Amino acid sequence: MKIKIGISSCLLGNKVRYDGGHKLSTFCTQTLSDFFEFVPVCPEVGIGLAIPRPAIHLVGRLLAPQAVLSSDHSINYTDHLVAYGQQVVEENSDLSGYIFMEKSPSCGLFAVTIHAAEKGAVIQQGRGVYAKVITAAKPLLPVEESARLDDLRFRESFITRVFAYSNWQQLIAQGMTPPGLIDFHNQYKYCLMAHDPENYFILGQLLENVHAICWMDIAQQYVSALMKSLSQLATRESHTTVLLAIQGDVKNSLSVDENAELIKRIDRYRLAEIPLALVKTFLRHHVKNDSTSTLLTQAYLQAYI
Repeated sequence: MKIKIGISSCLLGNKVRYDGGHKLSTFCTQTLSDFFEFVPVCPEVGIGLAIPRPAIHLVGRLLAPQAVLSSDHSINYTDHLVAYGQQVVEENSDLSGYIFMEKSPSCGLFAVTIHAAEKGAVIQQGRGVYAKVITAAKPLLPVEESARLDDLRFRESFITRVFAYSNWQQLIAQGMTPPGLIDFHNQYKYCLMAHDPENYFILGQLLENVHAICWMDIAQQYVSALMKSLSQLATRESHTTVLLAIQGDVKNSLSVDENAELIKRIDRYRLAEIPLALVKTFLRHHVKNDSTSTLLTQAYLQAYI
């Protein structure tokens, strides 16, 4: 069963924007759709606005901007968008991620223009009203803007977080135990090493107390830190370090020629001659042939990244 994630409806090609158009993302519809079940939402249509419709924009203070009609600031949609966002949260508790449309006064995550109360002046940049409700209600939910997914680093971070969060949700649903939490951490150790190597060791130390009476508090601290760490962008250097660590783990189960080929691929990746996927594909193939390898459980080597 595919993982459910929310998405701005216009990104799926639905003509719901204020001008009657859409913002089709072929990456979402042609690539991410292989892994995710999309739950499309247009909050402006959701509160009853027409298609097409007069544009709205944000005005006022950074911490509490108001969504108003751009041509008439006395017409305010803020409370409606907030209420609709709360409704979406309540009705979609099983979402494992969300992709928002950038720059939208309702859906934008970053750098949404906030105007001064008097028409015309731009005073600051903030977050869309609806997006702010979703992210405040679900602080651990992996979120991203569609435009940033064109960058491979943001794309990898988002997809990794979505799968990690979905796996966490499954762990909770099945009834998490201290051994289960430790297994989960081990499953994501290479992802952590690539995205936030320092915190990998800190989280390992945190789990040393997982058998304490308050272990559920420790679990909550763990997942909060995990999602924050995975939001850090991995670098070519950090990926190379992880790949070399994996090579050290599997070298005894590989032939001389296979080890030489793996090292060659890692070095070519380090030099930006080949993509990371080619190294991971090689590893998955050889790990698959070694049924005793713990690497079979590693999220880092999954085909979706």
